[in-house]
Amino acid sequence: MNGEQQSLPKGRIMSIDALRGFDMFWIIGGGAIFHSLHDISDNSTTAWINTQLTHVKWEGFRFEDLIMPLFMFIVGVVMPFALNKRLERGDSKSRLYRHIIMRFVILFVLGMIAQGRLLEYDLSQLRIFSNTLQAIAVGYLISAIIILNLKLTWQLITTGALLLLFWALMMLVPVPEHGAGVLTPEGNLAIYIDRLILGSFIDGTDPPYTWILSGMTFACTVMLGVFAGHLLRSKKTNIQKVLLLAAMGVGSLVLGWIWNGWMWIFSFPIIKHLWTSSFVLYSAGWCFLLLALFYLIIDVWGFKKWAFGFKVIGMNAIAVYMVTRVFNFRNIGDIFVGGLEKWCGPWNGFIQAVAGFAVVWLILLWLYRKKTFIKI
Repeated sequence: MNGEQQSLPKGRIMSIDALRGFDMFWIIGGGAIFHSLHDISDNSTTAWINTQLTHVKWEGFRFEDLIMPLFMFIVGVVMPFALNKRLERGDSKSRLYRHIIMRFVILFVLGMIAQGRLLEYDLSQLRIFSNTLQAIAVGYLISAIIILNLKLTWQLITTGALLLLFWALMMLVPVPEHGAGVLTPEGNLAIYIDRLILGSFIDGTDPPYTWILSGMTFACTVMLGVFAGHLLRSKKTNIQKVLLLAAMGVGSLVLGWIWNGWMWIFSFPIIKHLWTSSFVLYSAGWCFLLLALFYLIIDVWGFKKWAFGFKVIGMNAIAVYMVTRVFNFRNIGDIFVGGLEKWCGPWNGFIQAVAGFAVVWLILLWLYRKKTFIKI
């Protein structure tokens, strides 16, 4: 890899696994647990939590909109460690590329299974490109090519150029029957390209997410994670790393917010469905800050026990992501708590959500104890 020569920190960085687990917690059951609090106590606090755990319809940002970019960001954080490890043990670039392409294909197919209805074996229902794992696959592939062929300075320049290029394409290229600079769900360039290429296999969500053109900004989210990974691999002191991660976080938040609406003709709203450049920067700002916080508490201050539950999830993140989309663990949990419904009143939803999550977590704990970590 052509980045600066850096020394790998001794031991595994637990905060990365814990942060990955924190992110997956909301995907595999945590969201349902906190949603159910509003049924127990309908007040302004639970209403706010409930709102934060739903996506914005189109423009804007809530906590729920952070979960997917955080997943992708963490993939980027790990990449400098993984690629340098392979290079240091003597893997050639051609062998690395074979591994990268294979990982891309596996992630893409898993995404089709998870959300693309591949296993329904019905072409009318198939969605070729429609899932987080596929966004990760594209971002990972582009980022790996950048990392393996460019020095760190050019990695930064390329990432910035991709953000600007996506803005220019979306705002300056006219869309038939809509014109240029249109960012409505039906009139933007990214959805036009998806419809042109994917046809009837397009993502069927409403409003639609965009995937093909947005691949360049998926890569930017991963690359911002890569820069955090470079920093964690550096010889800087732990406190310097924390401070720089926090500074990168604040800087990204400010830039994303300014680009969102304070740049007049150059403004580019924060829209997750399009993965706009401002969304990339704003979401990455929160990712940097969360990583700084987890790294400070876990790896610098040494407070690790509280994060064990997240670590158990994070060590098998992609595996648990897949199984929770194939199997309904809440139904399994109901085997144990379903009979309590007549006594639980408004707590029933909470108990069911906790039981479903507990089934998943206990399986992950068993895998963790057996040192079985499913990787791609």
